[in-house]
Amino acid sequence: MQVSQTGIPDLFVVALNAHKDHRGLFAETWRDEWGGVIGLKKRFVQDNHARAEQKGVMRGLHFQTPPHAQAKLIWVTRGAVYDAVVDLRAGSSTYGKWYGLVLTEENMLRLFVPEGFAHGYMTLEPGTEVQYKVNAYYAPEHEDGLLWNDPALAIPWPGITPVLSKKDAEQPLLSELTSPFIYG
Repeated sequence: MQVSQTGIPDLFVVALNAHKDHRGLFAETWRDEWGGVIGLKKRFVQDNHARAEQKGVMRGLHFQTPPHAQAKLIWVTRGAVYDAVVDLRAGSSTYGKWYGLVLTEENMLRLFVPEGFAHGYMTLEPGTEVQYKVNAYYAPEHEDGLLWNDPALAIPWPGITPVLSKKDAEQPLLSELTSPFIYG
């Protein structure tokens, strides 16, 4: 495993050591000891799997509020996504800044997103499957979000017509949010 900085404190890209030969590949996808390397504060307790049948499916930008805030480790097992996160930690020098990258089944990259970030992705291929680990259980009463295309964020989403849920189409702007997260 190799961990790369992103320019936003506590947000990391993780590359696996995949062993490839004529049969295919093998890689360890998670070891508990890696949590200390990436700054995971609590163990992962839930794994999630999402599949999108269409290109352009947009999920996000989502987060859970304390005391059920979630850190996530996200990757793609089929297809590809443009994945983006926004730092919502009040007091952070990168508050309101975003980071994005393409996650694919080929590059096998993982994005570690600590608590205090909004997260979303857009599928780039039909039949895309996204998996992620979280360190807090889903708590619908603590679910919140930001508008995926907030002009103040200016995230360069792919030029694909988004397939959105009603909820994601009606999320608030960053300027309307009072962050429940404190940096440090």
